[in-house]
Order: sequence, then structure tokens, then C-alpha cells
Amino acid sequence: MISVAEALTHLFNLVEPLSEETVPLRQAAGRVLARDVTASRTQPPFDASSMDGYALRRTEVEPDAMFKVVGEAAAGHAFKGHVGPGQAVRIFTGAPVPDGVDFIAIQEDVTRRGDLITLNRDIGRKDNIRPAGGDFAAGDRVTAPRRLGPSDLALLAAMNIAQVPVIRRPAVALMATGDELVMPGESPGPDQIIASNIFGLAAQLEAEGAEARLLPIARDNAASLKTAFRLAASADLIVTIGGASVGDHDLVAPVAEELGMQQSFYKVAMRPGKPLMAGRLDGTPMIGLPGNPVSALVCGIVFVTPVVRAMQGLPAAPAPQLETRLAAALPPNGPREHYMRAVVDETGLRSFDQQDSSLLSILARANALLMRPPQDPAREIGDKVSYLPL
Repeated sequence: MISVAEALTHLFNLVEPLSEETVPLRQAAGRVLARDVTASRTQPPFDASSMDGYALRRTEVEPDAMFKVVGEAAAGHAFKGHVGPGQAVRIFTGAPVPDGVDFIAIQEDVTRRGDLITLNRDIGRKDNIRPAGGDFAAGDRVTAPRRLGPSDLALLAAMNIAQVPVIRRPAVALMATGDELVMPGESPGPDQIIASNIFGLAAQLEAEGAEARLLPIARDNAASLKTAFRLAASADLIVTIGGASVGDHDLVAPVAEELGMQQSFYKVAMRPGKPLMAGRLDGTPMIGLPGNPVSALVCGIVFVTPVVRAMQGLPAAPAPQLETRLAAALPPNGPREHYMRAVVDETGLRSFDQQDSSLLSILARANALLMRPPQDPAREIGDKVSYLPL
């Protein structure tokens, strides 16, 4: 068996960033920026008023000073005239500041009668002007790689970038295996169960920007598995679920090897998820996950989603970890790294007593996976621990 860190290193060596494509800005949410993009304009493109008020000269600002209003400036409608001494322009938020003025008296600091305004005695000193280029300038960059969120899209739009270079979505073929499985909505036989892992894994992958392709269930015979592998051939990554152990009915590894898979590793020193394997099948990266529901989903978090991120050009790194304090004591850990279902809240982290890898209901109630190193000693309340958020 190898460690989790070693397994991740092997997996990252199996993949590389996919090719670039260009998509409309409206379709770029959640995608990974493939290369730096530059602003084609300056924002704001002119000195702009940050408040509703009156534009005038700072040198003339003093309590009780009077000005004649000679025009108006609104967003999208600049004042085109000249502002002379003793004159002011009514201005609204976002409007271009007229030439020759450098101060906005906010309307709350002004008394107006007809075309005349009088500054109040307690007028503020802030100029209330957003300078041209105060946000960004033409030529400023948004750097890649980065997953584009709402604020990124707003920034790209303001930079007048309508077409966005992104990494192609990884197509991941998900192959559930086993004679015991039927799809949700079907009527299982007396010895069958509902296929569940594939739906949780698909949700994990799609949340990371992948395109999850659910293949028909592959049965426990070589012919069915070979058909499933042929269906998966066009994917960027193949993920099998179940059949990766060494029992008489665990045929994924021998069938994959018969088809030419070059195995990278088999078995990882972790709980749950020991019977994990990986390699290449006709050049396509392949990860074989265990069939137990919790094992498959935990391995999805620990291994598959970091691989999918790396395929999109993001850093090849483990899933992000957080730290907190224990809210309940723990006994010593065994020889394998243990990912325990847990709940973290304002009191700290508390693991569930039941950790059997078949219990999806416990995983659904958890919001964290407590990470325990091999041979971790007993822990007390208040000890600092690491966890993966769910």
C-alpha cells in the first residue's frame, strides 16, 4: 500500500491540463481561465461623481458661499459647457465631472433656491470624485489560471471582454459495476440494491467544472465490462466504481489489464477507500474506486476532484484543509490515514460514532471529514485537528 500523498502524486502524473476553448462571457461562470486577459478600456473612463450634488471649484468652497447653477450632468449625459467662477453644475452619481471643476458638494450640504445654491457651514472636505482609472486601466490583466466566479465575470464585463479563453471541461466517464445494482426508479430483485455512488460522484465532479457522463451499469462479466470501457473511450478520465478489489467477482482490474491498462498503483493506506487503483488505458487516465458508497465518495473528494482541478489547469494540490478544535475526545488511530465523518460548528468538531463505509445516511449528516494521520495518538477535547469541509 502507498500513502494518500503518494497516490495523489501518481494521479497528478497521469493527467495534464486540457486544451483551451473560447466561450461567450455569459457561459464562462465556473470555468477556469486558460490565459491572462487584458482590459480594453479604463474604468471609470473619466473622473466621475460618486454622489448626487453640485460640481464646483474646490478653491471656491467655503461656508455660505453662493453659486449659480448653469447646467446638469447625469450618468450617460455629460455637461458640455464651461464652468466659470461662481458657477456650479447639478451632478448625479456616475456622471462625468465637468472640465474645470474638482469638487462635488453633496446635495445634503447645499441649500438651493431656483438657480442659486448656498453651501452649508459644515460642508465636508471630501471631493466625492472617482478618478479615471481608479478601478482599472486599459491593459490591466486578469491572471490565469483561476475559476471564474460572479465578481470575476462582472470585472471581465467591465473590461469589455465578451469572449473568454477557458480550459475545456474534462469529460469524465463514470462506470458503476456489479450484478447487484439497478438504477433509481427501477425495481430491484431480492438480491439487488440501488446504484447510488455514481450520482454523488457526478455531483462532485460537476461542481468542479467537469462534464460527468453516466454509463450503463457494467455487470460482473468480462463482456459487459469491455463494452463499458469501449463506451468510455472518448472521455478524458475514466472512473470505475466497484470491482477494484481481488475477489472472484472483482473483474475491473483484470479486464482493464487485458485491454492494455498500465497500472500506476493499487491500494492506498487509508480508511475508507483502501482498494483504490489507477493507471492509463489506451492513454486515458483511469481511477478505480471502491464500491462501498462512503468509500467511493470520500475517494472522490480526496483524489478525483483534485485530479479534475489539475486537468483544468489549476494547481495540482490536495483538497483544501481547514483546522479547528475537537469538541469530543477520540481514541488512538490505526495504521491507515482515516477520514472520519464529522460535524463542525461553533463548538468545534465532533466525529460520528458510526464510521462504517456503507452508511450513506451518516455522510449526508456530516459537513466535514476529520483527517487523522496513521498511528495518531488519542486526542482530547480542545486538541487542534485538520478536516476537509463537505
